[in-house]
Amino acid sequence: MTKKESKTRKSKASELRVGSASQLFNFSQNSYLERTSRPIYAIWFLVPFIVFYEIGTIWINTDVLNQSEVRVVAFVWLRELLESIGLGGKFAWVSPPLVVIAILLGLQFASGKRWQFVGSDVFPMGAECIVLAVPLVVLGLFLNSPSLPRSDASPVAAASIQMQSHAASDAACAVPLLAARSVGPPPRKMLLPEIVTGIGAGIYEELIFRLILICLLMMLFQDALRLSHTNSAILSVLISAALFSAHHHIVFLDGQFGRIADFNWTKFSFRTMAGVYFSVLFAIRGFGITAGTHAFYDIIATVLNVFFFQAE
Repeated sequence: MTKKESKTRKSKASELRVGSASQLFNFSQNSYLERTSRPIYAIWFLVPFIVFYEIGTIWINTDVLNQSEVRVVAFVWLRELLESIGLGGKFAWVSPPLVVIAILLGLQFASGKRWQFVGSDVFPMGAECIVLAVPLVVLGLFLNSPSLPRSDASPVAAASIQMQSHAASDAACAVPLLAARSVGPPPRKMLLPEIVTGIGAGIYEELIFRLILICLLMMLFQDALRLSHTNSAILSVLISAALFSAHHHIVFLDGQFGRIADFNWTKFSFRTMAGVYFSVLFAIRGFGITAGTHAFYDIIATVLNVFFFQAE
């Protein structure tokens, strides 16, 4: 091997390491899988979701979203952090979306990946997110399958089950409501508000619990505690998944803890498994597909609750 060939190979290897720092697999350069795992794709793909969430939160006139402070908890955490460092004021509501974009831009710069964006990839990305949401839908149906009807229970009541929609829990833990509301199927008038909340959960929960928390835990275990990469990754995924699940039951806001839903092992286990699933998806497909899958799962779960599993 000549010196020039050796130098070229090293250069390509270095580019792959930088370009796939947060990925488990190195996909073929400029293939669909490689392109859509880039942070720049996450920006273009998620901007419509971000805009929809912002407009929906402000303008939908319901008991849930017609309150000035009602937001997905992960969004509120991010906003409070920004306010604590002086980025608050009357435009505080727009700061979290800008932070999401800024973080993704920073990751794009750091990755060394191409900035090219193919608009025709957007619809396949959406279809992929829907397909990837299906296993969680199936798991939710399996874990929450109705028990055999009692003699005094109506067939409709016995058949009514509650999918574990993150949207439902996030509506319950949105500021300033800290008391648990009903976790039963939402009425049809709540369909759009629940969808708006679910989209916000998909973006901001993935930002907090996957993109930020897993990175911080990896730094703690691998860099500070000197654990192996594999053990650090396993611990980071499990801890972030458990905290992701726990925050749907107990939330920390305004310097105090508040219970938003009664603890249930089935729900906790399901959301923990969902957290692991999203973590693996994040490592393989990047932030855009993961946040989109989370959002589409919440949308599908909400629609199923309203139209199929709601006792009339």
